[in-house]
Amino acid sequence: MNLKDIPSKEIMPGYHGKLVHGEKMSWAFWTVEKDAEVPVHQHHHEQIMHVVKGDFEFSLNGKTKVYHPGDVVIIPSNTPHGGKALTECELMDIFSPVRDEYR
Repeated sequence: MNLKDIPSKEIMPGYHGKLVHGEKMSWAFWTVEKDAEVPVHQHHHEQIMHVVKGDFEFSLNGKTKVYHPGDVVIIPSNTPHGGKALTECELMDIFSPVRDEYR
């Protein structure tokens, strides 16, 4: 499998993802349009976010910070979080367990 061969899906407005699923985790490669937002939400999945490119404003449990390339954020299960792309961004997210709704 090669990432270039995986079709991109617009999961929410401005968030275009290539998703890879294992038995117990999902790996998302996002291309995010400038100003695209993910409203504050929470889910039972544990999540790790990595900023590959761009500047991404992210709120975790009520605290907001701007993240830059190379930054990693650990998002515990059931913790409120959301974000906004301040520039065009490339992000990676890992979720455990699998995000079946992203299949």
